[in-house]
Amino acid sequence: MLLSIRRPALTKRFFSVITQQMEKEGVVPDVIDVAPKEVAEVHYPSGVHVELGNELTPTQVKDIPSVKWSAYANSFYTLCMTDPDAPSRQKPDFREWHHWLVANIPGDDISKGENLSEYVGSGPPQGTGLHRYVFLIYKQDGKITFDEKRLTNRSGDNRGKFSIRAFAKKYKLGNPVAGNFYQAQYDDYVPILYKQLGA
Repeated sequence: MLLSIRRPALTKRFFSVITQQMEKEGVVPDVIDVAPKEVAEVHYPSGVHVELGNELTPTQVKDIPSVKWSAYANSFYTLCMTDPDAPSRQKPDFREWHHWLVANIPGDDISKGENLSEYVGSGPPQGTGLHRYVFLIYKQDGKITFDEKRLTNRSGDNRGKFSIRAFAKKYKLGNPVAGNFYQAQYDDYVPILYKQLGA
């Protein structure tokens, strides 16, 4: 039984649209090999929503968003938000810097999932242009014991040089079942975020 009832127009878009946008902006192949078939609904408390590459500001995305997809009530999922453009898209030396990683999510109830990495909003360095922030949801075969170090949102340590592709392979997650992404560049909130992370 599906938990989520699909509502906004985003979810009615065809598979070809998400593939087209992810390929256009290089999410495929920079982050994943194949685009998911479903567009995840991502809404921020600030009132903005993620729409396949739209530009948002770090101020708008500083708080944890709600994320919805066509989840099965008796299944577990993994959610990742990752930035392949650290420190910049032209020189991604730290690809990927992951911002959020939640596993063993029952259905689409993220609050009941296992936080491997607490949410950190966008913090693109000044002068580095637009960064892509990619949300991906994977369906697990069952509950998994993850051996990853748990990360809080008070430090940026151990978030860089991440690969969701390698993570998915390690835990046999397959290809993502849903996804979305936005782009953001530096604004006045970024120094506040860096202070939170001890940078």
